[in-house]
Amino acid sequence: MTDEQWGMLQGNLLKAVGKNNYSSWIEPLDFDDVRDGVATFNVPTTFLGNYVKQNFGDQILYQMMGMGLNVSRVHFTVPVGQSPAVSNPVEGAAAAEGAFVEVAPQKREAPFAAAPLDSKFTFANFVVGKPNELAHAAAKRVAEGGPVTFNPLFLYGGVGLGKTHLMHAIAWELQTSRPDLNVVYLSAEQFMYRFVQALRDRKMMDFKELFRSVDVLMVDDVQFIAGKDSTQEEFFHTFNALVDQRKQIIISADRAPGEIKDLEERIKSRLQCGLVVDLHPTDYELRLGILQSKVEVQQAQYPELSLEAGVLEFLAHRISTNVRVLEGALTRLFAFASLVGRPITLELVQDCLADVLRNSERKISVEEIQRKVSEHYNIRLSDMIGPKRVRTYARPRQVAMYLCKQLTSRSLPEIGRCFGGRDHTTIMYGVRKIEDMRAQDGQLAEDIEILRRILEA
Repeated sequence: MTDEQWGMLQGNLLKAVGKNNYSSWIEPLDFDDVRDGVATFNVPTTFLGNYVKQNFGDQILYQMMGMGLNVSRVHFTVPVGQSPAVSNPVEGAAAAEGAFVEVAPQKREAPFAAAPLDSKFTFANFVVGKPNELAHAAAKRVAEGGPVTFNPLFLYGGVGLGKTHLMHAIAWELQTSRPDLNVVYLSAEQFMYRFVQALRDRKMMDFKELFRSVDVLMVDDVQFIAGKDSTQEEFFHTFNALVDQRKQIIISADRAPGEIKDLEERIKSRLQCGLVVDLHPTDYELRLGILQSKVEVQQAQYPELSLEAGVLEFLAHRISTNVRVLEGALTRLFAFASLVGRPITLELVQDCLADVLRNSERKISVEEIQRKVSEHYNIRLSDMIGPKRVRTYARPRQVAMYLCKQLTSRSLPEIGRCFGGRDHTTIMYGVRKIEDMRAQDGQLAEDIEILRRILEA
């Protein structure tokens, strides 16, 4: 590569990674040679070489290929005599022997610091519903890259509700719209690891400079640093330094700041001074929407498979605790159907996902159903269970029987005993009566759907 080409490459990288990233990480590179499809760059320290390889290696390769250069890999080496910070005995031995220290290649999916981003986690692939619409709106506002009135943005919720998806989506959006910003996304565990490594290698000033020079800091699963005093101390000072510079911070956790045990009170206070958003458990409509968006991808991969009506609705009802489990179940279902050469029917779902359905089933009791139904119809529980046959009590009683049959594993005789010792044939009649009426009575169908959602929430 000529000096002119090297200058062109530097200019392209400046545009691609932004001024801050360029001056910190690309400018120190010294082009050495291109041989057998491998471009070699000299770097002043092993740390810098590792960082550039992890975060900008793919971008450098992309730009070189775009210039017509025959390059398939990039290597970074530390020439002997530059006193690299050696943290590996093999590297130390190589330097002592007068060799080059080659930085091991690491896979990277995007030019962001510290942690790779999942290409599937974008705003375009995020299904919005009532449980997550506020979190989605706040994330979109931050992703615009301009000043916001809330800092930090704190997202919290259970497993598989979309916290990490939204954080990745913010990073991807900023990469496109504001390439000049230095965005760092990493987990709290990775933050701690980098902190401990800096302490061990006596590189705390480098650590502080790295994390205080970012424009947007994103830390996932912050509950991980709870109880780790030294890491909390550094996180606290990093947080304050960035807020003072009006830099944006986005944090996620599995619970609200005030509920994270062993997290310092001063950190809880800082985290609560911005916008705290709860991602609620998914409702039926949101789960169905997620399945409908994912099934298009599966059908494109398995065009020969037919999907029976009602399958997605069944899955959305039965797998209600975790979106990741829901998506995994759909993937498994299509793969299984393809392997056995059968259409995707409700029967196949029961065969293929028996363990998932069993583990995902919330244990709803007959007593809970009876209580919720009596509250919904504003009647006394004793009247609904009792012997009176007037329509005011009989219809809610049959609805409760129907829901017990649908939502519990209790047998008809067991359900009958819970309804004042009624015979199993009475329960069967009540269930069939409601099944027949649902198709004709819109109000009854709506009542049952509302009750099902309340019980499965």
